[in-house]
Amino acid sequence: MIAVKDLHKGFGDLKVLKGISTTFHPGETSLIIGQSGSGKTVFLKSLIGLHIPESGTISFDGRINTDFTSEAKRVWRQEIGMVFQGSALFDSQTVEENVMFPLKMFTNNSQKEMLDRVNFVLDRVNLTKANKKFPAELSGGMQKRVAIARAIVMNPKYLFCDEPNSGLDPQTAIVIDNLIQEITAEYKITTVINTHDMNSVMEIGEKIVFLKNGLKAWEGTKNEIFKTDNEAIVEFVYSSNLFKKVRQAYLNETK
Repeated sequence: MIAVKDLHKGFGDLKVLKGISTTFHPGETSLIIGQSGSGKTVFLKSLIGLHIPESGTISFDGRINTDFTSEAKRVWRQEIGMVFQGSALFDSQTVEENVMFPLKMFTNNSQKEMLDRVNFVLDRVNLTKANKKFPAELSGGMQKRVAIARAIVMNPKYLFCDEPNSGLDPQTAIVIDNLIQEITAEYKITTVINTHDMNSVMEIGEKIVFLKNGLKAWEGTKNEIFKTDNEAIVEFVYSSNLFKKVRQAYLNETK
């Protein structure tokens, strides 16, 4: 579990995070949503240790990350998987080499052990027979699968995803959403996803944290988001006519 308590972060006179508190639980896909400039990216970077908060704490199963020794921080980093917005694959390396990269960085496993693990996670994301392909030979959806395989190859406790659906068509985006949710539940990973995709919110939002102006403006689930009267969340999520109609249809059915 990740517990965030009264988190503050700013840059000079600009206050970005203004006292956020929430928790993220194993086996759940937790989504961070909000308008551009709401603090989502700074919040995610604070969770993974790229930003040091000015005050407040982030604890990982009871361990506060700002209290880590160098050795504890090294161990903690091995417990984290990351799916970057643009997949961030090495163009000059094959799929196999990309996925094996964290194993070479953080383990002393033999080549056979690493290859067995690579093949296992590639099979889990339905990418068999792709080991020797280069990223340029893959579709956008396949590149995301490689990025997810690399993120889980170390069997992480915590998985962070930054806009995992960016650049994907709606059908492929749903496939990637479902894959992340399946892996999260299967391996009891604490998964936090930074997204603008409202389809993801409706599809896999087991927990949703809505940020506005550096504050937590709303928190709930994909079912509760249909029924909320919170003006800020209604304006943000249901800004399009399509989602307004979907919400109204849902409310009419549940009357």
